[in-house]
Amino acid sequence: MLFNSIDFAIFLPIIFILYWYVTNRNLKLQNLLIVVASYVFYGWWDWRFLFLLFFSSIVDFSVGLGLKKIENKTHRKILLAVSIMVNLGLLGFFKYYNFFLDNFITAFSFFGKEINSSSLNIVLPVGVSFYTFQTMSYTIDLYRGETKVQNSILNFATYVTLFPQLIAGPIVRYQTVANELDSREETPDMISDGIQRFILGLSKKVLLANNIGLLWDQISTGAFGMSVMGAWLGIICFAFQIYFDFSGYSDMAIGLGKIFGFNFLENFNYPYMSKSITEFWRR
Repeated sequence: MLFNSIDFAIFLPIIFILYWYVTNRNLKLQNLLIVVASYVFYGWWDWRFLFLLFFSSIVDFSVGLGLKKIENKTHRKILLAVSIMVNLGLLGFFKYYNFFLDNFITAFSFFGKEINSSSLNIVLPVGVSFYTFQTMSYTIDLYRGETKVQNSILNFATYVTLFPQLIAGPIVRYQTVANELDSREETPDMISDGIQRFILGLSKKVLLANNIGLLWDQISTGAFGMSVMGAWLGIICFAFQIYFDFSGYSDMAIGLGKIFGFNFLENFNYPYMSKSITEFWRR
């Protein structure tokens, strides 16, 4: 389910009404609603991958409880290693299995060795990079003593599954929203700011990124020939398409967060104004 889809245009008002007028500002009910809504939001694409989201949450929540109880440095390192290996293992399998297998077969074919093997039809789960790095960052920060353990599985699941940033980021570190998981003070101004920010991001995505993308598609397929002017126009179109795409999604995520009482950190600060590659990634 994408933010600029008809499905989401129906989904969001329903969740908003339930959140503000049915849960009656009961924090546990609000968190439960967010978790359920987030699972529906994620499962709308393919419900089979809900298990990955659940599994990743359970593993790192359990590791967090273990790090709280265990003081032995060696045992703590083992727990952290479990978290890292599980998360990177899932990410590596779904993102790179077919890539490495195909290249392995190609390499042996180059030396005259034919390997009769076929790639699995592995579908890359949407947002898998975001929530695996997000849960893993929690255990790393906990191991380093930079945050406190979360004892509530509901609150932790809320942190992991927050649908405003579940499939497109920004990656939210646990310490950023730790206090808001236990206590949130939503104000009309905050909701108003969130709605305005969401509309701004949606406009960037739909009116700018998508339309510039259509022009880029025509140029990249050779519709205008491959003249110097056409090439430069293609470069400019592609640059602005990805700019407004990322900027738009960031604005929508931050705006949605505000609507539900969460303050996400800014993660898109005019990167094309950078004076160096380092500054570019920092922005």
